[in-house]
Amino acid sequence: MSLATGSAAPPPVAPDPAPLAGRIAFVAAATDQAGEALARLEAAYGNAPLDEARIVVALGGDGLMLETQHRMLGRNLPVYGMNCGSVGFLMNEFRLEGLMERLAAAQAAQLHPLHMRAFVGEGPSVEALAINEVSLLRETRQAAKIRILVDGKERLSELICDGVLVSTPAGSTAYNLSAHGPIIPLGANLLPLTPISAFRPRRWRGALLPAEASVVFDVLEPQKRPVAAVADYTEVRDVRRVEVRENRAVTLTMLFDPDHGLSERIIAEQFTV
Repeated sequence: MSLATGSAAPPPVAPDPAPLAGRIAFVAAATDQAGEALARLEAAYGNAPLDEARIVVALGGDGLMLETQHRMLGRNLPVYGMNCGSVGFLMNEFRLEGLMERLAAAQAAQLHPLHMRAFVGEGPSVEALAINEVSLLRETRQAAKIRILVDGKERLSELICDGVLVSTPAGSTAYNLSAHGPIIPLGANLLPLTPISAFRPRRWRGALLPAEASVVFDVLEPQKRPVAAVADYTEVRDVRRVEVRENRAVTLTMLFDPDHGLSERIIAEQFTV
């Protein structure tokens, strides 16, 4: 995976619809529903090669949005998702008609992924980017024991748990929410650090960290209590140490209908009962 570095990309701007004719690339999940939607949209609008496109329309669920954004790393092509899956939190409603007008009116959300560096034994480290979260998970029946440092300072000498994760604001409504972590609005410049089924300290519910914080997880008793590290869908098993921080040199852009923007969805999710 390319871990793009360099100066941060300029703020995203929703594309002007006029030059978009023939410059839209469609990608679809491997499902019958997404495949049927792809065929209908290709017939109506064509399908540009990715290297010639100015915008990508992703047809599927949140998993396809993450996969598409990973494919776009370093290019910052805007991605407009239409839900042909199940949850679709990061997607817009699917409609065949009026796509050009919807793209012209779309609001852009700028995101920065997390950078994970995982160490396994004495070998080289493994690096990956995560748009949702970086999670550490126990591999066996034994609970994991993990030490947590933030900006070089030990904050927990021993967390006994099924796992622990660091999430982006966009990912705070995914695994982080399932683990009872807080939902973070976009632009809050915070990263939730959330335990997964913590046994000790029993009352520790996690922390909110500044977006620029550097988090280090040291796996204690790694041979007896092996742990895997996962950055979105990149998994590294038997890790000894994992370093996580936000990578602001990489910018991702998602497009949303004005009445259903990502910031609004994140706020609305906090009032869902």
